[in-house]
Amino acid sequence: MTSLRNAGWFVVLALALATWLGLLGSLQGVAEAGVIASRLSEAETRTEDLGKIQSLLENKIVVQKLADYGVSPEEAKAKVEAMSTQDLHRLASLTDRAAAGADDGIGILIGIAILIILIIVILKLMHKEVVIR
Repeated sequence: MTSLRNAGWFVVLALALATWLGLLGSLQGVAEAGVIASRLSEAETRTEDLGKIQSLLENKIVVQKLADYGVSPEEAKAKVEAMSTQDLHRLASLTDRAAAGADDGIGILIGIAILIILIIVILKLMHKEVVIR
């Protein structure tokens, strides 16, 4: 077993596998499931989509970005209310996607931390010294 650990190919293989598994562990897919509603009337759909967008427009970050671009919240609400039903639905579905992917940074940080720990463990198993200065 000692000769196996001293072999150069073992080190290369161990580091390659650690890197590959670290990368795969940091990439997370999001699976979403839900019930598809039966045909809603156009008025109900419009009201629901309008509610989603108006709640988004009340967010502090969105209000600040609108102010940076020179648009007041009242102007934005007026523009949203003047949109067609199809455009309103498109915009509401984009806000759902933006909210779903808001916390991807944490998964990447955890993956990097696990990769670093795995490399340190492999180096310790090979009786190598890890010095951080």
